[in-house]
Amino acid sequence: MTARETYIRHRRPLFWSVSEDKLSGISDELLVETVLNYGTLDDVRELIKLLGLQQTAAIFYKTSTNRPRHNYFPEVANFFRLYFNRHAPGDTV
Repeated sequence: MTARETYIRHRRPLFWSVSEDKLSGISDELLVETVLNYGTLDDVRELIKLLGLQQTAAIFYKTSTNRPRHNYFPEVANFFRLYFNRHAPGDTV
């Protein structure tokens, strides 16, 4: 089992809507969105260790910027926009 699969399996309650056989097929976009919206601070830290700060920021911006609608809670989107602007400025839009 890869580190990514282990990470997802340890956080199975976050992915309650995904059937067991499709857990390994979760996209990076869904992974980042779900963890940032519903995960704990430790979940976010582990996600950044797993994907890297730059990739996590790039996925966040890709899924939240220049779209009429996205699935991030307003508070979550605002917090992580500020966070990534400060800590991963190369990926800002």
